[in-house]
Amino acid sequence: MRPPRLIAWELTNACNLACIHCRASATKDPAPDELSTAEAKHFVDELLEYKPIIILTGGEPLLRSDVYDIAKYASGHGLRVVLATNGTLLTPDIVKHLKEVGIQRVSISIDGSTKNTHDVFRGEPGAFDEAMHGIDILKNEGISFQINTTITKWNLTEITNIYDLALELGASALHIFLLVPTGRGEEIESEEIPPEEYERVLNWFYDKSKNSRIQLKATCAPHYFRIMRKRAKAEGIKITRETHGLEAMTKGCLGGSGFCFVSSRGNVYPCGYLPALAG
Repeated sequence: MRPPRLIAWELTNACNLACIHCRASATKDPAPDELSTAEAKHFVDELLEYKPIIILTGGEPLLRSDVYDIAKYASGHGLRVVLATNGTLLTPDIVKHLKEVGIQRVSISIDGSTKNTHDVFRGEPGAFDEAMHGIDILKNEGISFQINTTITKWNLTEITNIYDLALELGASALHIFLLVPTGRGEEIESEEIPPEEYERVLNWFYDKSKNSRIQLKATCAPHYFRIMRKRAKAEGIKITRETHGLEAMTKGCLGGSGFCFVSSRGNVYPCGYLPALAG
């Protein structure tokens, strides 16, 4: 079995927000028995043989005081390290430090094209404005960033505006996630969009991807690859690594094959949305 090429590593379960769809059910406090700095570095050592991309996530990874030490250790050993954050804690000093320790891209979670929608998702008034300010700082420091968006009934009508916002902000990519009812997401399971809307959104996404100047990726939406291949075939388009990148190599969900999730306690799962302990 091939090792995963992408690992999402939950550095901490602590978070300064209380997002209604949070997979981790993150709280203000870290989970008991989170990996120490030494244990985290030992884990990095175990990854060096096959050199996956590491996504430092949470919770909110910036709440972990040794996040820079861990990132520097991993990047200094040749690993590509990226950071997933809600963006509200970014300051010029923090962003400069992230650049110094080798963070190559930062993803910012934006779940609405306006503060009214986004702040409801995030459970914190002002979260949208703070994230926008964080993005400005990333741009000033020259760090590549992407927008991650979870689609539900609440923001379904804003998906086009979110795409336009990503373009306006100068994002390198827009990754859409379809709601998976795990963690606090279980409490809003009724907000999953119906099957016909899934199809419509993913067909819209395919149309945009053909001419978009930024990378578009559908995550937790394995049926997108059925749509992509079916429509490409009908249009006489051959799907290759050169034309479609990694999307040409996947058959859908990569959980447990090309991707895995590591919790703040060091437990391994096929995916953060699939709580099946694997090690």
